[in-house]
Amino acid sequence: MGQKINPLGFRLGTTQSHHSIWFAQPKKYSEGLEEDKKIRDCIKNYVQKNIRISSGMEGIARIEIQKRIDLVQIIIYMGFPKLLIEDKPRRIEELQMNVQKELNCANRKLNIAITRISNPYGHPNILAEFIAGQLKNRVSFRKAMKKAIELTEQANTKGIQVQIAGRIDGKEIARVEWIREGRVPLQTIEAKIDYCSYTVRTIYGVLGIKIWIFVDEE
Repeated sequence: MGQKINPLGFRLGTTQSHHSIWFAQPKKYSEGLEEDKKIRDCIKNYVQKNIRISSGMEGIARIEIQKRIDLVQIIIYMGFPKLLIEDKPRRIEELQMNVQKELNCANRKLNIAITRISNPYGHPNILAEFIAGQLKNRVSFRKAMKKAIELTEQANTKGIQVQIAGRIDGKEIARVEWIREGRVPLQTIEAKIDYCSYTVRTIYGVLGIKIWIFVDEE
């Protein structure tokens, strides 16, 4: 009985905290949720447009949103923030303008902060981007998976599992391939597991990448 559940939702309140922190009345909840999605999409699009040119990765690990009555605080955790920070005030102002246009919130102040994370390859989102880049360049999926595992080993993680599904290597039939290194105890709620699912568009069609990283045990 494979009852699959998102490992992050499964651990909420124990080892995992929310990526969005705000309170809303039941009627307004869906509006708040849509607003969060708009903010995240807007930031990702901006980073893609401005950074993709020089390096192949956006390097966003996660975006945390905290909302109060008069303030929206956004913290962007990035693995390689060099490109946003080069001419920092101008880039961040431009990003703030973009997000404000998207939200059209006249009565709320918007504040964006960028935090650099150590060991970027210990974060599944950045790793998934790396694999996606390799697959787009027609590198064999096994090579890409192995390289990703080598990168996480340098980031001192206890275990990793990578799964790719779809028309791998352009074969006629879709299949699922996965590889695991170390321990990945998905049943243990105390285990801090980082997870992401990522879609990548290749010339053969869409592939799905899922990554589970076992960080440590509480």
